[in-house]
Amino acid sequence: MTAAATPAVPYYAVIFTSMRTEGDNGYEKMSNAMVQLASQQPGFLGVESARDGLGITVSYWDSLEAIAAWKQNTAHLVAQQRGRDTWYETFKVRICRVERDYAFARTER
Repeated sequence: MTAAATPAVPYYAVIFTSMRTEGDNGYEKMSNAMVQLASQQPGFLGVESARDGLGITVSYWDSLEAIAAWKQNTAHLVAQQRGRDTWYETFKVRICRVERDYAFARTER
């Protein structure tokens, strides 16, 4: 996965960190479906995700209103409940306004 292409600041990041339960139990299929659905939502800018024990997913949005609308999306509500019931031992959500970003990319010499 590559880093999400984000616009000029400011924009918003939703940082979701989690510890999973044992087994897949349909998690990967739902996770892929949620990324696909989120990408179709107004205000969605991109997503980055990594898991090695601790999982970290950062989604990027253009406004707090877009984040609130995504949190209330009917299919996303189902996935949230399934996460609490089946997939996660623990999770934490942080919502941040990105005030500054910068990047580095190695170029051919």
